[in-house]
Amino acid sequence: MLTKQIQLLREKLHGLPLGNTMGQFLDYLTVEAGLSANTVLAYGRDLLGFAEHCRSQKADRLEIIEPVTVYRYMKQLSKSGQAESSISRCLVAIKMLLRFGILTGRITNDITDRLESPKLWKKLPGIANKDQVFRLMNAPRPDDPYYLRDKAILELLYATGARASEVAGLTLKDINISVGYVRCFGKGRKERIVPLGRMAGETLKAYLNELRPNLLKTHSPSTLFLSRTGHGLDRIDLWRIVKKYALRAGMPKGLTVHTLRHCFATHLLSGGVDLRTLQEMLGHADIKTTQIYTHVDQDRLRAIHKKFHPRA
Repeated sequence: MLTKQIQLLREKLHGLPLGNTMGQFLDYLTVEAGLSANTVLAYGRDLLGFAEHCRSQKADRLEIIEPVTVYRYMKQLSKSGQAESSISRCLVAIKMLLRFGILTGRITNDITDRLESPKLWKKLPGIANKDQVFRLMNAPRPDDPYYLRDKAILELLYATGARASEVAGLTLKDINISVGYVRCFGKGRKERIVPLGRMAGETLKAYLNELRPNLLKTHSPSTLFLSRTGHGLDRIDLWRIVKKYALRAGMPKGLTVHTLRHCFATHLLSGGVDLRTLQEMLGHADIKTTQIYTHVDQDRLRAIHKKFHPRA
């Protein structure tokens, strides 16, 4: 699916003046930078619109792109109703394209320092409390046709805080139930080891022994979770599975796979885990990204204040 989408995107870029350069940039992101197919596709979609804008501005080469060219495009996106986060993401893609131009000798004048991103409000992630999460874990019923697989997916997501794409990409060799760990490959194919809890381990073991052999076909990949037809599940499949059981469990509206990642982080913090350890388990490159969870767990903040402030 992703491969076809990227191919269609490349075909659209091919007909634009900057298309060939942008196609080489996407190759660079894939081969040299090691970014995932999802990330490459997102960059490509953002740059497709910019390439069309450059054609209208007669900026058919990277070296003649000026800051005003970029700001006009940002203004165009804003008028079309794009969110500030989307505009900021698009600007990041343009900056990376321009830096690629510097790296490859196409550009000698670096204008990226003059391109400022819009200031974004920091949104606190939505979470569910522990009772709600436990209700979700128990939503799959034994009479469901893929009960063991779906329950294993839910348990694994909450037990490791892994992203949907990371869980979808897990192979049999990435799981060690006896020792209790999962090997995840995050953004940029960065590898990390995350502990696997007892409940998740037991559910995974049951799935591997009782259901996965029945789903296995001659064409099946070595990925951990398989579909009815024996193909590997992708991240969209995981989102659908979580949404299905969230509705059944009467969970808050808007609960997604990523909500379980937020719950994993917040519940660990409330249990006393330190930020550095949590950062490593989540695979965050910057601890500032992890620190947002300290603002979500208000009970923990109040408890710390009460314990350590001299006049609390």
